[in-house]
Amino acid sequence: MIKGIAHNAIRVTDMEKSLHFYCNIAGLTKAFEIHDDNDKPWIVYLKVSDGQFLELFYDGVKVPENRYAPDLIGYHHFCFETDNIEELAKHFHANGLMKGDQPGHGKDLNYNCWIHDPDGNAVEFVQIHPDSPHARSSLRKGV
Repeated sequence: MIKGIAHNAIRVTDMEKSLHFYCNIAGLTKAFEIHDDNDKPWIVYLKVSDGQFLELFYDGVKVPENRYAPDLIGYHHFCFETDNIEELAKHFHANGLMKGDQPGHGKDLNYNCWIHDPDGNAVEFVQIHPDSPHARSSLRKGV
């Protein structure tokens, strides 16, 4: 039986920039690193919450075409849950990652904001609204 999502994995072009973004800006914590059979750095694991990680793989190559066209199949974005979207949005604005009127409300009633990591991957942050279908469909207490 499935217990949850263990990790999301992305390949990055510049590990230092990605670690700065995901740790210093987004607030994740570097958990550990794995090296390959030649002792070369291979994957950095960032802790999202207990048992959930974001894996960053070294040596990504940027794809020049628009990978986020609305009709493309495959990766679209990933999302982190927060308990204070307003403070997070202020932090992103202060770091030049957001412009405009974000955060906003989605059709699902949740509060969200969007930014992009150093490689252009879309990252959503969401605060669950107590009347949202997400809250109603789970066993959330005190959301």
